[in-house]
Amino acid sequence: MKKGLFFGSFNPIHLGHLNIAQYIINELNFDKVVFIVSPQNPFKSENDLWPASKRLELIRLSIENNPNFEVSDIEFHLPKPSYTIQTLEAIEKLNDGNSYSIIMGSDTLANLDKWKNPEKILTYPIFVYRRHSEDVHPFPNHPRITVLDCPILEISATSIRKQLQEGKSVRYQVSDRILNLI
Repeated sequence: MKKGLFFGSFNPIHLGHLNIAQYIINELNFDKVVFIVSPQNPFKSENDLWPASKRLELIRLSIENNPNFEVSDIEFHLPKPSYTIQTLEAIEKLNDGNSYSIIMGSDTLANLDKWKNPEKILTYPIFVYRRHSEDVHPFPNHPRITVLDCPILEISATSIRKQLQEGKSVRYQVSDRILNLI
């Protein structure tokens, strides 16, 4: 089975994330997109993150009607902070016969050199979605990186959290299933 690993804090998951995942299924013929929730990203303050269990549940509710989407709590069982390379090694140990690729935003790719063991991460096929139309690919001609031409929805989890703090509606930015829960 061909699976795309979509890593993130998903703080919270929003329609932009779901749109990218569906694009991967439709255009790249992946069997599944697996949302891998990071309980503690090493580049983010723990104070800025909603509880990991809440973020996991919001994803479950957002994707429950799509058989091509899965959510994984694998990083909940690994040391914190969550390092992508450790997660990939844990997935490799499953030896489940699936082929795995990484899905990430162009903003994440731009900082890949700051990650733990980036050279090993670059041995996986990486599919990059642009966060903004003007984003530039920092690894031109890398044979394992493909920049996607998926539609850009200018939605961010940071903006959603700010709007919620201000008492504003985030309808049409998150799935209706989770609107009342957040």
